[in-house]
Amino acid sequence: MIYKLVKRAADILISLILVVVLCPVMLIVPIIIKADSPGPVIHARRCLKKDGTFRMLKFRSMVEDAYDYDKHLSSQQKEIYGKEIKLDDDPRVTKAGRVLRRLSIDELPQLFNVLAGDMSLVGPRPVATEEAGLYGDSIQKILSVKPGITGYWQTHGRSEVTYSSGRRQEMELYYVDHCGLLLDTAILFRTVLVVFGQKGVK
Repeated sequence: MIYKLVKRAADILISLILVVVLCPVMLIVPIIIKADSPGPVIHARRCLKKDGTFRMLKFRSMVEDAYDYDKHLSSQQKEIYGKEIKLDDDPRVTKAGRVLRRLSIDELPQLFNVLAGDMSLVGPRPVATEEAGLYGDSIQKILSVKPGITGYWQTHGRSEVTYSSGRRQEMELYYVDHCGLLLDTAILFRTVLVVFGQKGVK
């Protein structure tokens, strides 16, 4: 209980500080996105949580009709995407989107998800509705912990760790079993190193 209270207080305080500090960036990014491609600035992806669903916010990094798979993806790409829910060199990603993803700027709007209480700064990666089946019987255990902007998978494997190998699920479950203030703090520091080193970002 103490861990959850301290974590929530830290989520609110750190998120508020980051929103203020990064406000200039979050004001400039929408202009860049609109200049690069048509479509909304924010992409809201429906994700699962313990008691339902929520809309995870991101700066749009793909073309407006990205979910028209037949239009943008080959048969081989659709097969890979079905297994991993991601693609290396995804043709749907815009020029601006590639930069936003490389710098993890596309995820800044999730700070508002944290303030709203749907996410935490640290936790398992949010599970999109189409990803639920990839976790099998472990899905309820994953959802028992509030999803995070960053987490054990993002800082210890990211693009190198896949769903099909089972390692992605194992790493998310490791966090669920071992979460605490020390691990959360270590993940936050490691996140800074990963972002600036751009390791595993695709």
